[in-house]
Amino acid sequence: MDYKVTQVNGLDVVTIRGRVDGMTSPQLEEAIKGLMDGGKYRLILDMTEVEFMSSAGWWVLIEAQKKAKKQNGELILVNVNEKIRASLNLVGMDNYFKLCDSVSAAAASFS
Repeated sequence: MDYKVTQVNGLDVVTIRGRVDGMTSPQLEEAIKGLMDGGKYRLILDMTEVEFMSSAGWWVLIEAQKKAKKQNGELILVNVNEKIRASLNLVGMDNYFKLCDSVSAAAASFS
């Protein structure tokens, strides 16, 4: 897994690529924690190139969402493929995240 952080309309976009599992989820956790420690709680996660998301990866996102919401922010997931979306439904968290089809749609939802 690798990631990069960019900005769109003043919002941070974390673009993730590869597998998010028990070995790689700590990297994602550190990236999100770094942004939130900097006071950024309105985040967009572009998951277009995520091939696999384990429960360890979901826990990172769930904890980040909890922290964001406490600060009146939100984590919005973009381009979640059907297989990964099914795993989100399986763990019962499909209503916990806002899902968008594009980064621009996610950014607009913060307006």
